[in-house]
Amino acid sequence: MAPRVFGLPALPRLNSGIARCLPVATTVLAALLTILPVRIPGYATLTPALALMATYHWAIYRPELLPPFALFAIGLGEDLLSGAPIGATALLLLMARAGVVKYRRYFVNQPFPFVWAGFTVLAGVAMLAFWALHCALAASLLDIRTTVFRLVLTIAFFPVASFLLGRAQRAVIGDG
Repeated sequence: MAPRVFGLPALPRLNSGIARCLPVATTVLAALLTILPVRIPGYATLTPALALMATYHWAIYRPELLPPFALFAIGLGEDLLSGAPIGATALLLLMARAGVVKYRRYFVNQPFPFVWAGFTVLAGVAMLAFWALHCALAASLLDIRTTVFRLVLTIAFFPVASFLLGRAQRAVIGDG
């Protein structure tokens, strides 16, 4: 008997331009919502990492539709508009995509709690790396409480973002 080869299911090809643009468009929208100028004191610490959520979702379900150069541009744009160190978010999103794509076979066709647990690990590593980068650039130890608070909000908001991204995916692309 020949050994069984376990692989990922083949994804259907897309002919629609709208379907091909959906992952990039939703990630851009997520980045814009993150840096939306709202006159609420401390708003920056109250916003979850929405672009990270979109990157995670699309890296699992349709990685070929969210190319690295698009993530780099989105991250660079978010950095320029938010005042973050130039390239930090771009690097974060690219590293997140690379890690998720590498282990994607473990997340496809899994129950949501497993996918959420994977996001929790990714978000924790990403947020702590972002905090460490800020500390290195400031040459001092910054308060980690805002980072932890933002991490908790990001993890807590992930089910809502995942639901919305999944609905958009099923409505426009049709798989999922």
